[in-house]
Amino acid sequence: MNKFMGCAILGIALVGSGCALTPSSSDGDRGDKPDVTQLPPMPAAEPSLEDPDLANGMAEPAPHGNADASDQDLWDRIRRGYRLDLQQDNPRVSAQRDWYARHPQYFTRVTTRSERYLHFIVEEAEARDMPLELVLLPVVESAFDPFAYSHGRAAGPWQFIPSTGKYFGLDQTWWYDGRRDIVRSTRAALDYLQQLSERFDGDWLLALASYNAGGGTVSRARRRNEEAGLPTDFWNLDLPSETTAYVPKLLAVAQIVNTPERYGVTLHPIEDQPYFATVDAGGQIDLAQAARLAEISSEELYLLNPAFNRWATAPDGPTDLLVPVDAADTFRERIAALPAAERMRWMRYTIRPGDSLSAIARRHRTTTSVLRDINDLPGSTIVAGRTLLIPERAADDYPLSADARRARQQDRARAGRQRIDHRVESGETLWALARSYDVSVRELARWNNMAPGDPLRIGQTLAVWTEDGPAATRRDERRDEMIRKVRYSVRQGDSLYAIASRFNVSVNQIRDWNNGVKQRRYLQPGDHLTLYVDVRSAP
Repeated sequence: MNKFMGCAILGIALVGSGCALTPSSSDGDRGDKPDVTQLPPMPAAEPSLEDPDLANGMAEPAPHGNADASDQDLWDRIRRGYRLDLQQDNPRVSAQRDWYARHPQYFTRVTTRSERYLHFIVEEAEARDMPLELVLLPVVESAFDPFAYSHGRAAGPWQFIPSTGKYFGLDQTWWYDGRRDIVRSTRAALDYLQQLSERFDGDWLLALASYNAGGGTVSRARRRNEEAGLPTDFWNLDLPSETTAYVPKLLAVAQIVNTPERYGVTLHPIEDQPYFATVDAGGQIDLAQAARLAEISSEELYLLNPAFNRWATAPDGPTDLLVPVDAADTFRERIAALPAAERMRWMRYTIRPGDSLSAIARRHRTTTSVLRDINDLPGSTIVAGRTLLIPERAADDYPLSADARRARQQDRARAGRQRIDHRVESGETLWALARSYDVSVRELARWNNMAPGDPLRIGQTLAVWTEDGPAATRRDERRDEMIRKVRYSVRQGDSLYAIASRFNVSVNQIRDWNNGVKQRRYLQPGDHLTLYVDVRSAP
């Protein structure tokens, strides 16, 4: 899955500052509107076997129609649309196929989860005359988990990072993240794949490799082979190790779908009919209220509309909601008849002396920008005695909101560890906190449903699962460290080991802070590394 497209630096953004995930300069200077064929790759959320059900705990769709009739089987329709060469017995494909075959339960669960989304993806791909093997790419990217979030800040079923998502018009706000929007992210991903295919003269394997490693990486690999008189097809290119496995993963999945019985895998039967319909809600609405109107569970509504981060749709849109096809007419009629006052619940808050807009926002689990927009405030100045309109949850039934998902991840018990709640203070970073508590950055990020490159907010509460024993003592010993971000230019003869020794850090830390290092065998003079060092022990 695509890692290159994540933060070039997996070190940690300072509190209050964002992680500017602009496309890598190695692919050319793209300015505000880069050439789409030069966009960097997208890091995917590698499915984990740690989950007890091997599929991240998502609820299976309810039985949907008569999916046993072979003439209505969506899998048959997909097979009929295959156009890639699946006959070759390449050892890289075999290795990936054998992994899936050894985990048939995982494969069955993932294909079960695909039922909500796969028919729509097939229709979109067919309309563009694309090989239908490509509709299986979310198996590789996200295991069809619309909430998948990678260490490189890629989100959604197609794993867009922030910058590429914005390029394709996928808005990302406090309320809404278009990278998880089933309809919009699918169209964006297929747009991207089509344009990459055109770049490589219709070679879909090179297009897939570029989706993972970046078009510039693939083009440079081809140029090297041309200059050496070597073939320039995917199988002969010297690409990052992840990419050399990425394309075979998709081909392996396609082979298993083609003849599942041969590999001992059971595909969840899916009827060749739409699972969802789109209904315009006509404005902002509480999602628990919308679920009641549609007579479906809140969980089902979130799984069809995973782009909405909060308890309501975004005030500035989009206003469309996906609901199961058999609930669409009921929902459409009821939403049209719903009085405006019942779409959302609001509370009036009287400002007290000493209040600040940020404190009020934190207390009511919203943001200052939302309060400013709702109350038409030009800035953050508020006056005691006046009232603010604050959006209020209508119920506690928001099982898959961003807050609920984070709380569930934070609460998940870790064997042999005890939980400590840490309130973020000014100047703290994920890396410094991980070092202080003697845990890894990736662990700390994962426990809090974050990526290592996500910014921290002052006042944010992090769950830290420490091992029993001396961790707290080690934290006290490190309070006086002066950790600073250092940008280091690689010199002739440098190695990761030499740099780590010079700055009193570990090689693994340097690799964590600089994701691109993992994709190259050697450092080159002039390369830049980001380091987080105790300045009192730095050379």
